[in-house]
Amino acid sequence: MRTLFLPLFFLVFMNCSKSNADKQAVNADLMEVISEDKIVSDVAIPPPPAPAEISKASAVTSTSIPKKTDTISRKVIKNGDMRIQVGDIKKAQSQINDILKKNNAYIQKEQFQNTDTDDHLNLTIRVPHKSFDELVNSFSNGVGSVLSKNISSNDVTEEYTDITIKLANKKIYLEKYRDMLKSAATTKDMLEIQENIRELEDEIDVAEGRLRFIGDRVNYSTLEVILYKEKVRSSATSNIGFGSRFVDSLAEGWNSFVSFFLGIISFWPFLLLIPIVIFLWKKWKSGKTK
Repeated sequence: MRTLFLPLFFLVFMNCSKSNADKQAVNADLMEVISEDKIVSDVAIPPPPAPAEISKASAVTSTSIPKKTDTISRKVIKNGDMRIQVGDIKKAQSQINDILKKNNAYIQKEQFQNTDTDDHLNLTIRVPHKSFDELVNSFSNGVGSVLSKNISSNDVTEEYTDITIKLANKKIYLEKYRDMLKSAATTKDMLEIQENIRELEDEIDVAEGRLRFIGDRVNYSTLEVILYKEKVRSSATSNIGFGSRFVDSLAEGWNSFVSFFLGIISFWPFLLLIPIVIFLWKKWKSGKTK
């Protein structure tokens, strides 16, 4: 009996050991699967970007707007005025024309004035920015005696940059309003959007005009030149003799007398009233005596 029990007990023990081993293997496989799922689930998945960030990024990539920190060329406007005394206006004007051709400059405005004491030739000259200093030096050295000279420089870089940035933003808003106009549902909305579009277009035109004006003043400097020739000489240095002065004085006196006489004649309507006033006064006096 004992001999039969021992083999049976050994067989049951072996079966239990095998079942435990299988169970442990299954548990190990299950733990491996669970650990793999946990690793996959623990991976950090980045959240989707916010709508504001998407619109901001698209706006930045779709439009190129200059910033104040960007490197831009400086915008400097140069202006000047000169007063030059010359011996001959026509000769000096010919010299100036030659100087203008060498410096690719041109006369924008010309005004001549002839008086009893002097002659004036006023010139407004536009010259490329890079040739401005050379032009001024040429006038100072070869035309005549410089009586006065004023040169000024105005840096408009900041103004130009601000206008450029605002102009770019206005154009972006204009396109948005035009897109809104296509999808407007009511007439009221359409009218409001059209009014906004009109205002933006006017502001854009003004800004573009200002940029063109600044660009023109930067690319071409302005120089005001006055050619001056004195006519009347002082009595100490004058070569005019006494006889010529005496004749001039007689002529001036005669002209004054003629002017006075003509002035009296111009009052002839008032002279006609004198006889009428005398007649009425005598009649009134005779009636008072009676």
